[in-house]
Amino acid sequence: MAVLTVRNVPDEVHRALRLRAAQHGHSTEAEIREILSSVVKPEKRVRLGDALAALGRKIGLTNDDFAALDQARDQTPAEPMRFE
Repeated sequence: MAVLTVRNVPDEVHRALRLRAAQHGHSTEAEIREILSSVVKPEKRVRLGDALAALGRKIGLTNDDFAALDQARDQTPAEPMRFE
């Protein structure tokens, strides 16, 4: 796990963090980890795979539709780029 050092935190911010941590029954360090996690990885973020699956369900795609797409796909191998 990574270690993060934050310098020059204003005293009033540090006091507010300590108070918030005490209210949640956490250490200040644990509270800061929770705050950072909730900000950068919110629960309501859109996950691409979930969004695509929901779209497929919404428009009624079936396994037969995917099989038809696989059959229609060009199976010719790509040629490497040439720099001449």
